[in-house]
Amino acid sequence: MPIVQKSAYPGAPAYLYNGHLQTIFPSIFRNVPDVGYERERLVLADGDFVDLDWIKCGQRKLVVLTHGLEGDSRRQYMLGMATLFAGHGWDVLAWNCRSCSGEMNKSFRLYNHGEIDDIGEVIQHALRTRSYDTVVLVGFSMGGNITLKYLGVHGRAIPDVIRRAVAISAPADLLASACRLDQPSNRLYRYRFMKKLVRKLRQKADLFPGTLDMQKLKEVTVWRDFDNFFSAPVNGYRDADDFYTQASAVNYMPGIIVPTLVLNAQNDPILSPECSPAWLAGKHPHIYLETPRSGGHVGFVVARDPHTYAERRTLSFATDPLD
Repeated sequence: MPIVQKSAYPGAPAYLYNGHLQTIFPSIFRNVPDVGYERERLVLADGDFVDLDWIKCGQRKLVVLTHGLEGDSRRQYMLGMATLFAGHGWDVLAWNCRSCSGEMNKSFRLYNHGEIDDIGEVIQHALRTRSYDTVVLVGFSMGGNITLKYLGVHGRAIPDVIRRAVAISAPADLLASACRLDQPSNRLYRYRFMKKLVRKLRQKADLFPGTLDMQKLKEVTVWRDFDNFFSAPVNGYRDADDFYTQASAVNYMPGIIVPTLVLNAQNDPILSPECSPAWLAGKHPHIYLETPRSGGHVGFVVARDPHTYAERRTLSFATDPLD
């Protein structure tokens, strides 16, 4: 489909005048009331587990939400999307990646941008245990990359009830995003991500002695080093290059066969232009690429609106006829 030439996003309030503020402000100050999830633990095929948080409205429509790096089902962007869809009569399944629900997972490996077996099991479980005729997939940041890769890899083999998908602030090119994180202006994001991930890696090193050399942290000077020493071996990749190649959704997006919206702001601090593949969207029949000038990373705040533009745009994309 043609690239969305004019986004309907009106822009953030004037006091959020750059991409950093548009990213940080909602993350810290936005308060979304608790939605009253019902938790279910899903035991995976390899014996590990993920925790699923449900809102059940008794409908035949389901939205599956996938969070970002070191996120979970209770992040404000997840709660906001869940609230909006539930308010319009959808069942909601907000799932937590391995180790992200408040309890460390059992296996050595964690989760990562390229892991699509788990989301596949989550979807199959939902369809096996409940009756849906419409499923929409929504992913934020890392979750957006997971969603895009899942759809691209499986192509026509995905369940036929999956009708549409939305990826918000998706780092579809991981090498380019890793380079962005190393920019001095992004040191806050890099510090926060790494602090949380290192805490989990130390737990893994204690649980599985001899598997990780935590002394390698002293050698990390750029994010690629961290992926080379830790992200790759923990998650079964050969090295950082192998991780970036296998995990980047952009390498698989040509296989997508359902209408899919990619919503990436041009001023997103941690996404590079490579993460918004205009070269692909311009000729692909199912990929809609929308790149408003502002919005930040998983921000898209709108003045005097309890919901973000990303949330309302996702609902309209999921429900309205496509041009």
